[in-house]
Amino acid sequence: MDLLTVIILAIGLSMDSFAVSIGCGLAEQKISFRHAARISFSFAFFQGMLPVVGWFLGTGIKEYVEGFDHWIAFFLLLFLGGKMIAESFNRDDEGGMSNIYSWKHIITLSIATSIDALVVGFTYALASTRNIFGGALIIGAVTFFFAMLGIKIGKDVGSSLGPKVELIGGLILIGIGIKVLIQHLFSI
Repeated sequence: MDLLTVIILAIGLSMDSFAVSIGCGLAEQKISFRHAARISFSFAFFQGMLPVVGWFLGTGIKEYVEGFDHWIAFFLLLFLGGKMIAESFNRDDEGGMSNIYSWKHIITLSIATSIDALVVGFTYALASTRNIFGGALIIGAVTFFFAMLGIKIGKDVGSSLGPKVELIGGLILIGIGIKVLIQHLFSI
């Protein structure tokens, strides 16, 4: 994947963490910069690590699915994007944010917001992407930025923005899935 696609993908993936970070900022208006950075690092770590795990899993089965891998990537990204869009209409942004100082809670949120990154890593393998580590680093860095920004916005602005960013993230993932399918079908 080219750099622009990886950056757009990273932005799409970070929208779950961004929305949850807004909730963290809402839950704790007096959160310190240090604690906000720890929460953001946790989100970034899992968002950057799980594509690598997915890539290793995907390379193990690539030879068996090579003839229809573009369809798998398309449907997985379509599903994830659709799920994010649906959640943007059903999410209670303040629910479950009451204990943002518990590492167990932070790690649980980090993993929950990063499952889509695991699937993206799997699609990286199917797309024969060799440099998963560079992409994972970009995904982690973008997620850290958006998580810090989300906490700041949650502290300053309010809860109305959370579902909207998840909607945008879902649309981005669907767009990338369509791009993967079109590139494969038309050899672009």
